Amino acid sequence: MSSLKRVCVLGSGNWGSTAARIIGNNVLRLPDFDDRVNVWVYEELVNGRKLTEIINTEHENVKYLPGHKLPANVTAVADAREAVRGATHLVVVIPHQFVQDLLDSIRGSVGPGARAISLTKGIVISTQGMTTMTQIIHRALGIPAASLSGANIAGEIAEEKYCETTIGCADPVEAAVWSSLFNTPYFQVNCVSDVIGVEFCGALKNVVAVGAGFIDGLGLGNNTKAAIIRIGFLEMRRLALHMSDAQIQDATFMESCGMADVITTCYGGRNRLLAEAFVKTGKRMSQLEQEMLNGQKLQGYLTAGEAYSYIDSRAMTDNYPLFTNIYQICYEGKHPRSIFDGLNVDFSRDTRTPPPPLPSSSA
Repeated sequence: MSSLKRVCVLGSGNWGSTAARIIGNNVLRLPDFDDRVNVWVYEELVNGRKLTEIINTEHENVKYLPGHKLPANVTAVADAREAVRGATHLVVVIPHQFVQDLLDSIRGSVGPGARAISLTKGIVISTQGMTTMTQIIHRALGIPAASLSGANIAGEIAEEKYCETTIGCADPVEAAVWSSLFNTPYFQVNCVSDVIGVEFCGALKNVVAVGAGFIDGLGLGNNTKAAIIRIGFLEMRRLALHMSDAQIQDATFMESCGMADVITTCYGGRNRLLAEAFVKTGKRMSQLEQEMLNGQKLQGYLTAGEAYSYIDSRAMTDNYPLFTNIYQICYEGKHPRSIFDGLNVDFSRDTRTPPPPLPSSSA
């Protein structure tokens, strides 16, 4: 059996295909890695042909990353269990609502010495608290997991425009391995130990981007948009401080996964784009996903609902007026102009405190 390490990318949307493109090129210069990189592809027909067949013959994901060739050593595999067999390094990059089912399907096919990294910008927030993708991966597969997030619009990275990203990994040796798989002259990696903080920022910035898109849809300009970004960033930080058991580091908010990602997503991301269209067209988010994203899922819309459930269960909506307003616009039919309701909030005294308990139920 080969002693070489092997990478499998789980997901083939635009971000997954972009990641596979980077990794496929990088493993060719890493002597301890097998040249072959498997990519699990959700099989579908494109112009009457299987997407896996197109990728493996034309070396291009014509549906999700058209115009950008994949390295010839990247192989599309439709069976997830087959894709991960023999892999030592798993790259998870699918919408967060599908991660658990995918992990359940590959349990038993992943070796005990494997490790994973999550590129999924989503977390599960319930009335009880927060569960991140790395926690879900560890619980499902029993392997260590790191996280990667940053100001990373997939199309721009595929065009090799310079940007930064953040890898959260508790083990510095493993962090160096992940960095070697992702780092390029145009995709600069910085590693931090705050795994949960990297994931938290990557998920919550999508909610802020939905708010920024509402502002664009209303045609209110850059001053207003800047105010929404600032308030949204501070609400992200406030929520992290309340979820203090995660011990998210304040410095993480200044990494690419934090402030930089908030800015770029609020100006160029698809969450912003669809939120703008939501205001201008009056169409449902689910309809816009089909029309504008080829059916890919909008993470900000889903995360807004999850974040609100936590905030509301602890009677804290007054402390998070922007997140509350975004939820009500998305889910309760309130007019987008209600985004400004109650935004005069004092953030100056935010400190790390235990999260307030759930309100006791009366008999």
